[in-house]
Amino acid sequence: MSKSNQNSLETGREAMRAEATAIEMAAARLDASFTAAVDIILSAPSKLVICGIGKSGHIGAKLAATFSSSGTPSVFLHAAEAIHGDLGVYQPGDPTVVLSKSGSTAEVLRLLPFFRKFKSPVIAIVGNVDSPIAEAADVVIDASVEKEADPLNLMPTSSSTVSLAIGDALAAALVKARDFTAEEFATFHPGGQLGRNLLMTVREVMHPVERVACAQAEETLREVVIRMTRAPLGAACVVSASGVLEGIITDGDIRRILSDDGDILAKKVGECMTASPISTHLGMSLGEAVRVMEDRPSQISVLPVVDQVDGKCVGLLRLHDVYQPSFS
Repeated sequence: MSKSNQNSLETGREAMRAEATAIEMAAARLDASFTAAVDIILSAPSKLVICGIGKSGHIGAKLAATFSSSGTPSVFLHAAEAIHGDLGVYQPGDPTVVLSKSGSTAEVLRLLPFFRKFKSPVIAIVGNVDSPIAEAADVVIDASVEKEADPLNLMPTSSSTVSLAIGDALAAALVKARDFTAEEFATFHPGGQLGRNLLMTVREVMHPVERVACAQAEETLREVVIRMTRAPLGAACVVSASGVLEGIITDGDIRRILSDDGDILAKKVGECMTASPISTHLGMSLGEAVRVMEDRPSQISVLPVVDQVDGKCVGLLRLHDVYQPSFS
């Protein structure tokens, strides 16, 4: 590695370590003001308003999305746009979280009398607890940092990261206080892979057993390979005469068997299968099925689906099916 590349790598590591240290210090400073902020937000009659400008505004917009997705209805109020009509978002009593590194941001200071007019309790997350914004706030959370993470000590890096972390900490505390559940979380995330994993079950995406290559233990490998070619799902389920799952043979198993000597295709399926394989069931969420396949020393890409009552094989789930986009 060249010297310039090594210098860049070390600079990046130093910046990340500086931000991590700043978060650790901010976490150690959390006190009763944090719990007071949680109580204020919990008692909000309508929603939470998060206000900022510049880099603090970008952090505020992200936090508003985080709060809204986790059971606390929230909106972001741009401090400069507020006085040009956006104050109409308020309903009496809506609490406001203001973000400011200096604690003296002019656009935010100008809004403080209007917050009072709307009877809005103000929670200030500021980098200076002796600032005008802090003095006017009902609750102050210390987001100060010793230095920024960039080499010039000028860019909002450690300071914006700490503000973000404090906001995330508030959101986490509110989730706990509200007993917010994964099922509730899912209702706010119906799209994308996250919603797919939370809301859909194995039943909805699996391949039914009629479309899966199946075999019995006494059959030959040749017979099962032919069926796997006709139903190319990456595996064949080995079942008893009554349909109870006994094992599985995957494409990977076939490749490994091909390195053996002798008449490979004449081997019995029972000699080649993985007996009593890991399986899933119809009602399991996709997210849980993914954990079954991936959270293990050796990941697997297919899962037989069995009936929980009689153990019969009812289908096959592939990891590919879990991550396939849904356009419905």
